[in-house]
Amino acid sequence: MKLTLRARLMLIYTGLFLVAGVLLLAVTYALFSNQLSRDHRVIIQGKYLSPPVSTPTASEEKVPTKELYVMNSAGDVLTGPDAEEVMREQNARVKAAATKTLLAQGSIALVIVGGLAAGFGWLVAGRVLAPLHRVTDTAKRIAAAPAAGRGLHERIALKGPDDEVKNLADAFDTMVERLDHSFDGQRRFVANASHELRTPLTLGRALVEVAMHRKTASDDVRQLGETLLEINARHEQLIGGLLLLADSEKQVTATYPVNLADVITHVTAQLTPEAETAGVSITTEPGDAPATGDALLLERLVHNLVENGIRHNLSDGGWVHVVSRTAGERVEVEVTNSGPSVPPYEVDGLFKPFHRLADDRLVGAKGAGLGLSIVQSVAQAHDGSVSAKPREVGGLAIIVKLPVDPG
Repeated sequence: MKLTLRARLMLIYTGLFLVAGVLLLAVTYALFSNQLSRDHRVIIQGKYLSPPVSTPTASEEKVPTKELYVMNSAGDVLTGPDAEEVMREQNARVKAAATKTLLAQGSIALVIVGGLAAGFGWLVAGRVLAPLHRVTDTAKRIAAAPAAGRGLHERIALKGPDDEVKNLADAFDTMVERLDHSFDGQRRFVANASHELRTPLTLGRALVEVAMHRKTASDDVRQLGETLLEINARHEQLIGGLLLLADSEKQVTATYPVNLADVITHVTAQLTPEAETAGVSITTEPGDAPATGDALLLERLVHNLVENGIRHNLSDGGWVHVVSRTAGERVEVEVTNSGPSVPPYEVDGLFKPFHRLADDRLVGAKGAGLGLSIVQSVAQAHDGSVSAKPREVGGLAIIVKLPVDPG
């Protein structure tokens, strides 16, 4: 089992404390043993006794001498060598009992205090690592942002002493701020470049149309004009997709209630003529699916899904089925279509900008390769998700899940 940094710090604190406690207990034992070996008058079972002393006479010394007696455990009074032997035996027993008591009780005390030290070490380690947990949680929230660059506005802004942890948090904030500026600059560049390119494309289309509709225009000029208009329309579609992709990657601030059932009905009505021209039939099941968000972006999401199902379908007898429903705390839009077989390993790449299947990597391919990228970006901007699954008989089943409207 992998130990956390907090657990490792706690074990280090506890180990150092136990090592210090063992050393302290060993030093105490050595000093105690040395003191006992020096003290030769420690007796537990025996006693020092003095016989009655008579009143001294003039011929006797002023301070009479006392002869020491020892009473053993049986109550016998001993003196001389026997008393010294009893004293030595009793001193040895006292030393052994005191040493055993010191080691036993000292070990118990060391274990108890070691447990308390482990608890305090756990609390102290948690207090020390709290700022690191804050850095980690912030980094996880930014990394879990639904789209690249979204969520970089968050900062740690750690308060406290100017130590190593605060320096780490400040460095992380600086890095996130630079990344935020970088992604904002990238989005602004795409939007500005797309706006700037629209003008020359519009001007070029107008000039081609004027040249085509002249009375003196030959058939070759008209045919060339039609080709140029088709190429120009493709470029306009690409630029429009880039603009929409840049807008969808921004944070959605103004949200309103939107029922996806109404969106499905509106979008399928718009795309029915294109579907009939392509020989594709559209069926719908607009179940109640209340959501909140930007209505225009959600309409573009459904539009791209249905349009993708129409354009990448069978040339004859194809179909697209669109369903909206509520599933718990989520609303779902599912678009299923017939079509060519899609390898499972290609599914994730379909949501990348300008990514197409091998058969569609042609200059004249339909679409700009941004349809599903916009779908994913819009879904993520609304705290939702999108997933695709290839059908066994060909085609795709794409499901978009969004938070349900709590109102």
